[in-house]
Amino acid sequence: MRPRPPITGRGIFSGTGLIVIALAATVVALLVPLWSYAGRQDPASASLLSTRTVTTPYGPLSAQDRDFVTKVRLAGLWELPAGELAQRKGTTPAVRTAGQHLIDGHTSLDAHVRTVATQLGVTLPNEPNAQQKQWLATLRAAEGQDFDRQFAGILRLAHGRVFSLVAQVRAGTQNSLVRDLADDANATVLDHIKILEATGYVDFSALARDLAASASPVPTPPEVDPDAAVPVVPSPGETYALPPAATGPPPATVSP
Repeated sequence: MRPRPPITGRGIFSGTGLIVIALAATVVALLVPLWSYAGRQDPASASLLSTRTVTTPYGPLSAQDRDFVTKVRLAGLWELPAGELAQRKGTTPAVRTAGQHLIDGHTSLDAHVRTVATQLGVTLPNEPNAQQKQWLATLRAAEGQDFDRQFAGILRLAHGRVFSLVAQVRAGTQNSLVRDLADDANATVLDHIKILEATGYVDFSALARDLAASASPVPTPPEVDPDAAVPVVPSPGETYALPPAATGPPPATVSP
């Protein structure tokens, strides 16, 4: 009886076998990098995270948290003087009312941020940054209705920029003190946005363009120990009573 000839296409080197081998090799190639890097962490990345986020009794404090605390302080350093300018130079009751809201809001918010900074060990500036000083110079130079327009436009732009930052910090911070500060800042900023818009001088088309444009970087003012931060308070002798509440026009009289 003659032996049967070998059947081609069978065994490990058949078409099916080659496909199985190729698939197995692919799986090994994918898994080997995962096994080799499992449990490993880039020392540089770990070092960067440790220097940017610190542990506090109130929860982790991130670089974004510290930046937010600094910006809340900066807001009071220039917006309260801007409110005082509006009280003196505003030509309408609505502009002067907006100025009073800035004074009241940032007097309270600044006290809050200085307390938080002391508890968290965050250094604070004692003067506005370069951009804020420029805005104040613009307001000091303006007169009449030009002042009203400049005041409403500049302050509304600044509040629009910080409003999104407050929301971002409030949504992501793990620090309870920063959350409380963000809640306070959110209420204050929203109040100021509404009262500035009520002046009737906000150009919303220009505002949208300015908000869409990226803000140019400005120098950071010198930092000081949180306990040495000078309180932001209204200037003595420069407080003004709020104008009377707006009322509707007097009823028309009919001549006999």
